[in-house]
Amino acid sequence: MGLLSIIRKQKLKEHELRVLVLGLDGGGKTSVVTKILHEDTSQIAPTMGFNISTIHHSNFTLNVWDIGGQSTIRAFWDNYFMNCDCLVWCIDANSLERLQESFSEFRKLMDEERLVGSGLLILVNKIDLVPTNEIETTVQLIRKTLKIDEITNHNVGILPVSAITGKNIDRILDWIVSEASERLYIL
Repeated sequence: MGLLSIIRKQKLKEHELRVLVLGLDGGGKTSVVTKILHEDTSQIAPTMGFNISTIHHSNFTLNVWDIGGQSTIRAFWDNYFMNCDCLVWCIDANSLERLQESFSEFRKLMDEERLVGSGLLILVNKIDLVPTNEIETTVQLIRKTLKIDEITNHNVGILPVSAITGKNIDRILDWIVSEASERLYIL
């Protein structure tokens, strides 16, 4: 039995996942996590550092690390990469003028060895602020800009969400647990 099998069996017993939520400042990371927790999102302040939440979903325990996205904090993101099972990248769908900045930071993460193989879920947040007939176009623009189809070292999902209205928020945990179950727990 190889080391990888031993690690997988241990994770199977624990059913515990480490999830990092990253993205530029103002992308709605904390609002998304707060909405997942069914808490009030009306008084969210910028995250200066990080917040940790434990969420139970489908017989899994998810330790969710919501890390601030200000440029001064980004230099410290790599302190959280170890043992990451899923990376959630949040993008503000209503702030496409920052898409190149988001792409630049995102590409740095894709080159990070400690994240290789982890699940990758792109959240196109704040879709409640995008006209309904432009949502799919916005998602496709983000997919193209981030070069999602070129990523081969992660299982990738992309999901339009709204932390304010709750649209697709319930699908986030389902995706994380499903992806991790397929990748980590099949021996």
